[in-house]
Amino acid sequence: MDLRQLNHFLAVAEELHFGRAAERLGMTQPPLSQSIMALERELGSPLFTRTKRQVALTPFGAQWLEHVRPAVGAIGELPAMAQRLREGTAGRLALSFVSSADYSILPELVRRYATAFPDVEMTLAEATSDVQVEALAEGRIDAGLLIPPASGLPAAIDYRPLLREPLVAAVPQVWVEEERLATARGKLVGEGWLDQPLLLFPRHVSPTFHDLVLDHYRAKGRQPLIRQRAIQMQTIISLVSAGMGIALVPASLRNLARTGVRYLPLADAAPILETGLAWRRADDTPTLRALMGIALDMAGR
Repeated sequence: MDLRQLNHFLAVAEELHFGRAAERLGMTQPPLSQSIMALERELGSPLFTRTKRQVALTPFGAQWLEHVRPAVGAIGELPAMAQRLREGTAGRLALSFVSSADYSILPELVRRYATAFPDVEMTLAEATSDVQVEALAEGRIDAGLLIPPASGLPAAIDYRPLLREPLVAAVPQVWVEEERLATARGKLVGEGWLDQPLLLFPRHVSPTFHDLVLDHYRAKGRQPLIRQRAIQMQTIISLVSAGMGIALVPASLRNLARTGVRYLPLADAAPILETGLAWRRADDTPTLRALMGIALDMAGR
């Protein structure tokens, strides 16, 4: 069977009159009758009962109509759907993000995109920068909010910076209250804090971020005492809350409120961390282009 035969069946089923159905279809009655009979032979069951005065659906025909009508309707919507896919107003988009982006650019980016393109199915997955680069190269995600490696990204991946922010110290609240750390006007002063236990993540997770922290210590002539390593920012902040040490984190992480944690800016020049959007250079899908447009607009580029 083909779409033409299905439309013939729908016309007769809705008109229950071969003459009116043929007129509606812009054809004569004999070929319409032949088309319906051929369809019945293919299905192995009659669709209509016919008398000189009446045409009616058989029980089989009535049940089959329930499946044919939405199927034909869906086929009829395909051209419009193709246009929406071309325009990027429908489709799918897979976006990954580093945990720090969840407290800075991610919420606003997702809100703007979802508002502008409500019919696009967006999937979100938290992943470290190294995992995102691999997923992009393999085509498992469309874009990623990541911290770019200092060594650069693979040639097949493009990147645009979106956010540059200073690192601040996440410290146990009790340390501030006990004056274990020197503070002034809400900032961490002096260099005594550099001797406190440090909470950090493994270098392979984000070499750039990792080296940014260690380089700050080295510039002060210090070797950090790394107390614990953890992959997720949320875990590091939990360890700070437990009094296990301090951590240097992006300033936007202050949006992660946690009992027992204070976020203190550094009194001297703080390291600057960059986060941006990465995607496959050869990928020109409309949904991705739309996301890039919103992200760059947010960054003022």
